[in-house]
Amino acid sequence: MKLAELLIDSASLDARTAALEVAGLTADSRTVKRGDVFVAVHGGKADGLMFAADAAAAGAVAIVGERAPERLPAGTAFVGVKNARRALALAAARLYPRQPKVIAAVTGTSGKTSVAAFTRQIWAALGHAAASIGTIGVVTPKREIYGALTTPDPIALHRTLDELAVEGVTHLAMEASSHGLDQHRLDGVRVAAGGFTNLSRDHMDYHPTIEAYLAAKLRLFEALVVDGGTAVIEVDHAQADAVVAAVKKRGLKLMTVGRRGDGIRLVSTVIDGFAQKLQVEHGGQSYTVALPLVGAFQVENALVAAGLAIATGSAPAPVLAALAHLTGAKGRLDLVGSKDGAPIFVDYAHKPDALAKALEALRPYVKRRLIVVFGAGGDRDQGKRPLMGEIAMKNADSVIVTDDNPRNENPAAIRAAILKAAPGATEIGDRAEAIRSAVAGLRTGDVLLIAGKGHETGQIVGNRTLPFSDHEAVAAALEEKVA
Repeated sequence: MKLAELLIDSASLDARTAALEVAGLTADSRTVKRGDVFVAVHGGKADGLMFAADAAAAGAVAIVGERAPERLPAGTAFVGVKNARRALALAAARLYPRQPKVIAAVTGTSGKTSVAAFTRQIWAALGHAAASIGTIGVVTPKREIYGALTTPDPIALHRTLDELAVEGVTHLAMEASSHGLDQHRLDGVRVAAGGFTNLSRDHMDYHPTIEAYLAAKLRLFEALVVDGGTAVIEVDHAQADAVVAAVKKRGLKLMTVGRRGDGIRLVSTVIDGFAQKLQVEHGGQSYTVALPLVGAFQVENALVAAGLAIATGSAPAPVLAALAHLTGAKGRLDLVGSKDGAPIFVDYAHKPDALAKALEALRPYVKRRLIVVFGAGGDRDQGKRPLMGEIAMKNADSVIVTDDNPRNENPAAIRAAILKAAPGATEIGDRAEAIRSAVAGLRTGDVLLIAGKGHETGQIVGNRTLPFSDHEAVAAALEEKVA
């Protein structure tokens, strides 16, 4: 591939530079191979231009950046761009040009993982070769690969899209995080339909204001959904009107879902054990829908997923019928065991709104006590810690505050910030011991929620990730009681 083919939007290419042969693309100077193009991205910790000379010494044929580096070996080309992150993503899309035919992306504070998983499951039920990309990794008809980022870096993302297309995947549902949208990681992805779930406090360590956080989410609809594409919006929450306004301004097709929705309108819900019966309306038709999931928020997620499937060409009746066979994403209000008839759930809720929703979803099943075990991550938004403490005390009958992923912070200090707003809560720093204690205390009529880590299989302490799984900790606690 010629450099001009890789950087088609750059106006600063002279004839000699444009004709350079390119072997690969990277934003990490440590991985540069001879013939690669190195894109100097300004990261949170360092400016990529600091490593331009290293990249050139390793064999990079060109350096791409928003300004020229101070020193560069003779013979190494420099290409100036307005936005290095966007240039990187668009170049990755050209280096790996194949993508599944139908791509839907979903953004919002909570529910992205479930919506992506549900959309994939609906498409699969209708006979499509469907995949999903998100917090729990890549799931295809042939494989599951655990991932660490909701939205992968653009080179990894476009390489994955290319691999999925080669694998035969025709339909892809993916999560679009605020970080990923703000950092242009999804630029170049041909998104046919975009979904929006809700917006509440999160990532305030990254976004300076809630308005900036919303603006990042809106990029999905303002810049990434293709012309003529569709937006599927859950309209029963704050900020939904702002999203609808952005969609209308862009001129996309609009489908709203929820109790106020005019695309898929939720008429009623009835709890049926650990399932729900829904009455919905779409296109003038009424449908009775069985949903084998717990919680009002899962109803919302399922309807956004159904909307995305319909918006990308699937017939409404089989889409809504497919909801009866959905299974929850791993670690999303996951029923992982029981003791003396008391169910134990693991959920990824690590932000105030998500914790409130999980506790509210479980309240109807409580005859005695609703117990919650949770903590908060280190090196992240500190303001949410007391908010989560308040929510736990308001919505649960018994609260155990423990460690989550303390990272480089003092775990005791994190717990103290939560406990300041949770008078009467029990403090057990060791997460395994906290889970063991909660399970040991369960009685008939209780419900236990273990929140914060969900599907994760490690606990980040300092710069190390130690093996840890809430699922395994529950299993060990139950085995101990049986023994």
